[in-house]
Amino acid sequence: MADPVELAVVVASVRAERIGPVVADWIVRVTSERREFTVTTIDLLGYVLPADLSPSSGGTALAAAIGRADAVVVVTPEYNHGYPGSLKNALDSVKYEWRGKPIGFVSYGGLAGGIRATEQLRQVAAELHMVSVRDSVAVHRVRRAFDGQGNTADGAIVDSAGRMLDQLHWWATAARSLQDVRPYPGQ
Repeated sequence: MADPVELAVVVASVRAERIGPVVADWIVRVTSERREFTVTTIDLLGYVLPADLSPSSGGTALAAAIGRADAVVVVTPEYNHGYPGSLKNALDSVKYEWRGKPIGFVSYGGLAGGIRATEQLRQVAAELHMVSVRDSVAVHRVRRAFDGQGNTADGAIVDSAGRMLDQLHWWATAARSLQDVRPYPGQ
């Protein structure tokens, strides 16, 4: 078997009393059950990123963490029909390390499940030279979707996670196989 795909799961919310870590821990567990992945968590709460995008140790550390990954999953809430400013700041703080990587989305919220945030993020990902996979995970009514141990019985969530991870693996494997022969032309 080829080397596992290095997947970085980014926790986008930095709000107090956030539920993002519950959702992120769930997708990390789901991914960890698959031998074709190794997974790390990047919690944006742990990175100090200046709003003016000036160079910082937080930006350098985030860029290094993203640079080590073959693929990315962003776990994002939907705030006011969009994604959080903390995520936009992180996306803008890192430049070259995003390029050529596949990205998947796990969104959460109320009845819409964060799908509007995901659709906006697809546009940003394309501008950052990323490939967003078609399937994503939308967790509707997030505070009711997970039990006290962070598990879900929602078959649609579980099924969509599997499809998203399959697509991320395919794209990451394809990109990695080309990187040494023909590096991504947007560096």
